[in-house]
Amino acid sequence: MLLLRHRPVSLRRARLHPAIHLLVMSSASASVSSPPASSAAADYHCRTKHSLTSGYARGPGRLDWANQPNPFLRFSPPSSLILLPNPPPVGAGIPYPSLFHSPPPPPQPLSVESLSALLFHSLALSAWKSAGVSTWSLRVNPSSGNLHPTEAHLLFEHPLEPGRLVVSHYAPRDHLLEVRSAAPVGDRSALLPPPATAVLALSSIFWRESWKYGERALRYCNHDVGHALAAVALATAALGWDARLLDGLSDEDLGCLVGVGKGAPAPPEGLPDKMVRGETPWVERQHPDCAVLLFPSGSEPEVDYGAMSAALRGFEGLEWVGKANSLSKDHVVWNVIYHTAEAVKKHGPAPGERFSVSPWQRSAALSDGLYKELTMQEVVRCRRSAVDMDGVHVMRRDTFYQILLHCLPSGGVSPGERQGPQSTLPFRVLPWDAEVHAALFVHRVSGLPSGLYFLVRNEEHFDTLRSAMRQDFEWARPEGCPDGLPLYRLMKGDCQRLAMQISCFQDIASHGCFSLGMIARFEPVLREKGEWMYPRLFWETGVLGQVLYLEAHAIGISATGIGCYFDDAVHEALGLKDLEFQSLYHFTVGAPVHDKRIMSLPAYPGPGIDA
Repeated sequence: MLLLRHRPVSLRRARLHPAIHLLVMSSASASVSSPPASSAAADYHCRTKHSLTSGYARGPGRLDWANQPNPFLRFSPPSSLILLPNPPPVGAGIPYPSLFHSPPPPPQPLSVESLSALLFHSLALSAWKSAGVSTWSLRVNPSSGNLHPTEAHLLFEHPLEPGRLVVSHYAPRDHLLEVRSAAPVGDRSALLPPPATAVLALSSIFWRESWKYGERALRYCNHDVGHALAAVALATAALGWDARLLDGLSDEDLGCLVGVGKGAPAPPEGLPDKMVRGETPWVERQHPDCAVLLFPSGSEPEVDYGAMSAALRGFEGLEWVGKANSLSKDHVVWNVIYHTAEAVKKHGPAPGERFSVSPWQRSAALSDGLYKELTMQEVVRCRRSAVDMDGVHVMRRDTFYQILLHCLPSGGVSPGERQGPQSTLPFRVLPWDAEVHAALFVHRVSGLPSGLYFLVRNEEHFDTLRSAMRQDFEWARPEGCPDGLPLYRLMKGDCQRLAMQISCFQDIASHGCFSLGMIARFEPVLREKGEWMYPRLFWETGVLGQVLYLEAHAIGISATGIGCYFDDAVHEALGLKDLEFQSLYHFTVGAPVHDKRIMSLPAYPGPGIDA
């Protein structure tokens, strides 16, 4: 859950180190970066920045509770339902650290049981919460504001009807699959190249997010896609499967796969050129995001993007069953979201792009004893977003370093070597080299001075980062830092006030053990690869965020994502002056404060409500 609280708080804090004080003071007068010419993505990004001086990005101002979108999409009547075992028979589970430090287990066959385990540990409900007259559900995959814009769809051979390829929609409320269509059997090798197990596709309903967050919602929808991708990658690994983005498919191909126009309200012929209020059911329509191929670990299916695309285009002529339920009576159309989503579509494989699988690489390990004795299955289902931190808990330095080691895209490297392609879990689901780094505000880590640190996740960017940032930064290796962990101390000092201030004055950013801002190489990526990389940069931050969530819970504390921060104040504090690097997501890790007024209820069977 992204914390987006817009409330004033006192700025009184402990006395700051003089150098940190200068950063805080300079950030208060941060200037707004200007987008380059002819970049819809950069224009949207700059338009939706929160600012210390000019205020927050455009949003609803108040929440229209009567029209809060239903968090559960269902199709009626479905042609058939595939009921999934609940809970799935998963045996003893896999110790959490071994998922990163040991080779994957032998692959399980595709079955109703394995499909259930995949979804139960990635996209299912994890609990219900109740306080007073309010009841709401939580899910395994995190979501900004617990709004859950992300929907999942599966293409696979029906386990109970061999030879029949089906397209289904996952319904987490009841942990079942709604079969919506059947694909031609003759297209099987193009759609599921041997030995592939299934294709899992993700889509977003922007309205669920924009109901609360307005124009900035497109950012958060793509954060959630990244969280879901990581959740799926880890759940598939526990089954002995691998997951890799089918990134050569176009948005049109993906739309055919998930049936965005089947049983859903039709959009207008032209998108509105201004914000519109009223009954506009087309905003409940799904937007196709991505698809991942699931296959046995150690194999590499030969994907022919041309053949797969042609087969998917044929889905337009299939019989689709089911009409989508209505999510709200009235709506607000934040037109810039839909125009930007159209502008950043991918229209097919990039030149020379082909499907390939990185060799599996283990993450570096300091000690498995740093973690609680929990299985991966237990950790993913107990993950929660903290709503407050105690401001007291101190993390061990080795624990801090271990968490960061699990944030590296290609695991432990030998001294003198650099991080390579994304090949560790769950980053291996992404086919591009890492573009996202982390600026860390260290508050309470024993044996490590408080201050500002930087984790370089792609060392090819090191020289560019150093020249783009403040020239008085130290770039010193902290004491006890493991070889192969590209972590640098930029400046010593108490940076709690800075972290709180730039995260929309939220105390949770300063009351944890550490917080961070995810800094992405931005304008060069859009220029070199294309504007279709804009959502993918957010996917990468979501994958990294999911690792931080799970690491925190595996060591016995908590974490939360922070989507509300003053964009250019962050850049000013780091010395970043243009769009070469941009902050895309904030995060905080620490000991949570539990609200005893909230009662926790089992995920299944839940109450008979949609919440």
